[in-house]
Amino acid sequence: MLKPLADRFRPQSLDDIVGQKHLLGQGKPLRKIIESGSIPNLIFYGPSGVGKTTLATYIAKKTNKTLKKLNGTTASTADIKAIVAQLDTFEGLNGILLYLDEIQYFNKKQQQTLLEYIENGSITLIASTTENPYFYVYNAILSRSTVFEFKSVEPEEVTRAVTRAASMLAEEQGIAITLEDGCAEKIALGCGGDVRKAMNALELAAIATDCVDGEKHILIETAEQLAQKSSMRYDKDGDEHYDIVSAYQKSMRGSDPDAAVHYLGRLLEAGDLPSACRRLMVCACEDVGLAYPQLIPIVKSCVDIALAVGLPEARIPLADAVIMVCNAPKSNSGICAIDAAMRDIRRGNIGPVPRQLQNMHYDGEDNPNKGQHYLYPHSYPNHYIPQQYLPDALKETVYYQFGDNKNEQAFRAYWERIKTGNS
Repeated sequence: MLKPLADRFRPQSLDDIVGQKHLLGQGKPLRKIIESGSIPNLIFYGPSGVGKTTLATYIAKKTNKTLKKLNGTTASTADIKAIVAQLDTFEGLNGILLYLDEIQYFNKKQQQTLLEYIENGSITLIASTTENPYFYVYNAILSRSTVFEFKSVEPEEVTRAVTRAASMLAEEQGIAITLEDGCAEKIALGCGGDVRKAMNALELAAIATDCVDGEKHILIETAEQLAQKSSMRYDKDGDEHYDIVSAYQKSMRGSDPDAAVHYLGRLLEAGDLPSACRRLMVCACEDVGLAYPQLIPIVKSCVDIALAVGLPEARIPLADAVIMVCNAPKSNSGICAIDAAMRDIRRGNIGPVPRQLQNMHYDGEDNPNKGQHYLYPHSYPNHYIPQQYLPDALKETVYYQFGDNKNEQAFRAYWERIKTGNS
């Protein structure tokens, strides 16, 4: 069975690895570690197709240790024990370098099985994961390893890899393979920073192109069809999801409609209508809030329409609402007030409800201050009368601070007039 193109043409030197210049550039710590030949336990964290396996394979070839490979999705505790058993054999004389792909799928017991051998150095671990290792990798292994984060590969770097791979593919097949101008760039843009995906698209494009007079000339149209919709990295339970929804809300909060509709588009392209709606409503309440409270029911109406019509038409009311939120005045005075109040409550700063606010009930004979003494505000001028509402322990506390927007300043001016008796 023929291996995928990405596996057949793995880089043979550090300089051939595309991307990750923050780790592998000249003078960078990871490059120096690799070149020293003294390899510690390493954990590579980042999205798929960005060079984690490629680099681990390269490192393994540069050591004199016996290379063993396991995949967390299929390996069992018995597989780990089989590797450990080889430590006392001639094969494990210089130690074993274990490349463990998708370590996040190993349970705690499986990870603990490795711990003793990682600690004494008989097994050197290079693990890779697409999930945040600080959430998924056992702390004892983390403390004995160095974590390096891999990034999505820039389109320019992927273009370079595609061009080189086309030459290698031509040599392998014994024919000329050429790319229409802009074809390599189209594949690079369509892969979303995933080099493996770009290699797969190139190989499929070559298969789909007829050979004429010993040459395959791959057209942009062919590449576009095979790379379509592949640029979206999205996992509803992964880091990319949280990065996108975070950028979405922060763009609305920051009043940038262009960025906000971009991230809205990424959510909708991935089919994540619930996240797009939920964050939009949160932003309307949290970030616009009292500066323009009329916007909250407008946004809710847009969300209701979006959920009623579904995709793709849902994009229209949601885009309208997102742009309105971006262009609306901003105030976070509401969330600041409730958060401050809840901090006091969690600290135990509460106290009994003042007598005049309690639900009316029977006064015992031992109560010297019989009667509720509640003052009904509507019975007084301007529907206001001073009285204590907070518990005694908090009676001077201020949670709400008027925002500096026109709406809240109008509220402030009104109540200053009323409460000082200048109405």
